[in-house]
Amino acid sequence: MKYWKKLSQDKLIKKIDKALKSTVDFQENCYLGYPVSNLDENVFNTKGSFLKESPLLKSFIANPNNIGCHTVGKSESAFKGSQELEKEVLQVLAVDIFKAKKNEYDGYIATGGTEANIQALWIYRNLYKNEFGAKNEEMVILSSEDTHYSVHKGSNLLSVDTVSIPVNFDTREIISEELDATVAKLIKEGKKYFMAISNMATTMFGSVDDPNVYADVFLKYKVEFKIHIDGAFGGFIYPISNLQSPINFTNPHISSITIDAHKMLQAPYGTGVFLCRKNLIQNVLTKEAQYVDGMDLTLVGSRSGANAIAVWMILFSYGFYGWYEKINTLLLRTNWLCKQLDALNITYYHDPYVNIVTIRSHHITDKVAHKFGLVPDTHDGDCKWYKVIIMDHVEVDDLQKFITAVKKTNK
Repeated sequence: MKYWKKLSQDKLIKKIDKALKSTVDFQENCYLGYPVSNLDENVFNTKGSFLKESPLLKSFIANPNNIGCHTVGKSESAFKGSQELEKEVLQVLAVDIFKAKKNEYDGYIATGGTEANIQALWIYRNLYKNEFGAKNEEMVILSSEDTHYSVHKGSNLLSVDTVSIPVNFDTREIISEELDATVAKLIKEGKKYFMAISNMATTMFGSVDDPNVYADVFLKYKVEFKIHIDGAFGGFIYPISNLQSPINFTNPHISSITIDAHKMLQAPYGTGVFLCRKNLIQNVLTKEAQYVDGMDLTLVGSRSGANAIAVWMILFSYGFYGWYEKINTLLLRTNWLCKQLDALNITYYHDPYVNIVTIRSHHITDKVAHKFGLVPDTHDGDCKWYKVIIMDHVEVDDLQKFITAVKKTNK
């Protein structure tokens, strides 16, 4: 790893303190033009000795706004400290994890995977308009039937049709013949410009799509296409557990990637990441935002600099090897669960590099599902699967209790 290092707690605190000193202090400075201030002291405790060893709390109190995209052009100088830490986060993720070349990427800390996925679709819709004069009705979004619902939100917001591709019920793999037939049909209907969302660990199954399945079909039919990787869940585990994974920027067909820091990374909710190749994000420039110093290239606009600092803290508290150990501990627990299910002849789906196990619903009673907080594939009554996610708080003792309860109902 070139940039992803482990720092001591003392160095972490000193670096964050330095960054916050570069953020305007509205108690000490008479800045008249910003629609922001320090947190309301009548409501929040903004002082106290406890803050000395609490850099994240200090960051929330400092209330930096990371508006804009800091890998492109200028940014608001009042919040440059937290912006620099955000840039370090993006460097680690883009270069060390997803194999981009130095300075050949753009991105920002988003509010989550939904925003990041829509950001990608927004960029590609505008790119097709800008470069080809394309009409919305000539574009289409493709994704597997297991893809996160954010694709449908994006379709609705952007007025671009979306089509779901069937997957094999047991393997959760995209059925390539169905994809081929769908693309051929769409071309006959007038579709010329394609966007694909390829999953790196689906929300329900943890299944991982092969983006080349999309690329091969698009190349066969010689259509314009862009492929976005939705790694909202898998982005902080799959490239670490599967170090030989080819799903990264070394694949020329992959243009952008979503990651969620508030899932595997355990950052505060409202923390995702959007990454893309250079010279794409400019397609969503909002020229009317002229009072913003720099280019407004993000969907959400104002963003919490404290959330960016939280991601920075987590990454550099662990370093690559510390994170590698943590991920493999979770996978050991996941594999233990799978062995217990095998012994009980219980049918399930599990990608070996992901900490999700999805069990056929006929093995799980409603009582067991409710007791252990299992999530069904649908809440509409026709549930076929329940998922178990082995997160940091889930230990083997917890899994043993679950297995004991399942045994009692599967005799």
